[in-house]
Amino acid sequence: MHWSVLLAIAVCSEVFGSTMIKLSHGFTKPLPSVGVAVGFAVAFYCLSLTLKSIPLGMAYAIWSGVGLVLTAIVGVVVFGEKVDFWGMASIGLILAGVIMMNTLSKMGGH
Repeated sequence: MHWSVLLAIAVCSEVFGSTMIKLSHGFTKPLPSVGVAVGFAVAFYCLSLTLKSIPLGMAYAIWSGVGLVLTAIVGVVVFGEKVDFWGMASIGLILAGVIMMNTLSKMGGH
């Protein structure tokens, strides 16, 4: 499987796991607590497989950056968390960094 597909699965699983952390209410609810474990297990497994093809720094930057952006969106859309200009600008800079790393940097060797 191509590294980008594995990394996308890793990101989605991390976002799922993070969402389940919120829903677990401090690990007091069993089903979301299991979701945390499953989500992060899949995320780390798929992330580890991407490291066979791309460098650690690039994989982790993409995984954490895109995961942060998507998790923030889930927070706003699903949980009604507040958003302001500086928060959006900061998240936008993180996303811009991930995009620039993938399109302009030679770190990934692609």
